[in-house]
Amino acid sequence: MQPRRKKRLLSMLLVISLIAGAVGAMLFALQQNINLFYTPGQLIQGLGEGKIKPDIGQRLRLGGMVVPGTVQRDADSLKVRFDLTDDSGEIATVEFEGILPDLFREGQGIVAQGELRSATVLAATEVLAKHDEEYMPPEVAEALKGIRHVPPSQQPAASNANYGG
Repeated sequence: MQPRRKKRLLSMLLVISLIAGAVGAMLFALQQNINLFYTPGQLIQGLGEGKIKPDIGQRLRLGGMVVPGTVQRDADSLKVRFDLTDDSGEIATVEFEGILPDLFREGQGIVAQGELRSATVLAATEVLAKHDEEYMPPEVAEALKGIRHVPPSQQPAASNANYGG
């Protein structure tokens, strides 16, 4: 092989390996920052045909309807704990410390984003409530088909019970 061809070949191999390394680094970074969406049923039973369950410590988004009568507020802090359900009847618990959205109420559809603490408990860093009676994110609407929405006028009064979490 001529020295000129050898130099070109080495240059091409170097460029290809640098591109492969950059793509690999990007995929690794994206993998750690991805937030998958689950409903309580998918969280407990698994997602997809393989029934893949998220790992403890994984960041994810959990969407469902707030179960009436389950909102517990800590009297001494901004800690709130409540249960979510979906059409499967499964229940998952969300723990959140902070100010809840104004539209948050029992019987309302929400999406909580955070880290999975146990198989059914999400430590939320953000809670989003739908913005009016008609709108719901498409992924939540699809997951919650069949669940009856409780209008605010028919909801029981919010519970102010302490929770020891």
